[in-house]
Amino acid sequence: MWDIIVKGGWLMAPILLCSVVALAITIERFYNLRKNRIHPQDFVDKMKKLLNEKKINEAIAICSNAFFPVSRIMETGILKRGKEREEIKEAIEHAGKRESSNLHKYLSVLATIAGITPLLGLLGTVTGMIKAFQVVSIQGVGHPTAMAGGISEALFTTAAGLVVAIPTLVAHNYFFKKANGHVLEMENTSMELLDILEREQKGLEVAKGY
Repeated sequence: MWDIIVKGGWLMAPILLCSVVALAITIERFYNLRKNRIHPQDFVDKMKKLLNEKKINEAIAICSNAFFPVSRIMETGILKRGKEREEIKEAIEHAGKRESSNLHKYLSVLATIAGITPLLGLLGTVTGMIKAFQVVSIQGVGHPTAMAGGISEALFTTAAGLVVAIPTLVAHNYFFKKANGHVLEMENTSMELLDILEREQKGLEVAKGY
C-alpha cells in the first residue's frame, strides 16, 4: 500500500487526506442521522398525548430536556401557543430550516471531495505523463524502464482519485436523501402540532364565550 502511495507521487497526499476526511464524515453522518436521534416516534407520540391532554407545562419541560431536532421544533411551536396560526407556523418553519441546516451539515464537504479527487487524479496523470515525455526527450524511446516511473504515477493517481470519489459521491447522495426524508417527516409532525395547538386555542375561545 505504501509502495503504491510513493509511486503515485506527491498528489497522492491530498487524495489520501480527502479519503480520511470523507471516511470521518461518513461515520459521523451514519451515527447522527439515525431516526432515533432525529425523530424518535415514541417521543413524538408522547408529546402529542400531552398536548391533547392540555399538559402544556409538562410538554415544554420534556422538550427543553430533550436533544432531538424535532423536540426543538415542537418547543418553538408550543411556546407560541395562543398566537395566530400564521405566527405559530412561521416560527415552526424558521426552527425547521435551522434544524434542516444541521441535518445537512458536512454534506457540502463530501460533495467537494467527490468533485476534486478525480481532478487531483487527472492532475497526477498530467504530471506523470510530463515526466514520461521528459525522459523520452532526454534519453530517447529506447529506455522504457525510465519512462515507467512517470506512467505509473499517472495511472496510480488517476485510480486513487476515482477510488475516493466514487464511494464519496454515493455517500453524499445517500445522506442528502436521508436528511431530506427526516426534514419532511419533521414538517409533517410540525403540521400535526400546529393543528393540536389550533384546536386548543379554539377550545379556549369557546370556553371564554368568544
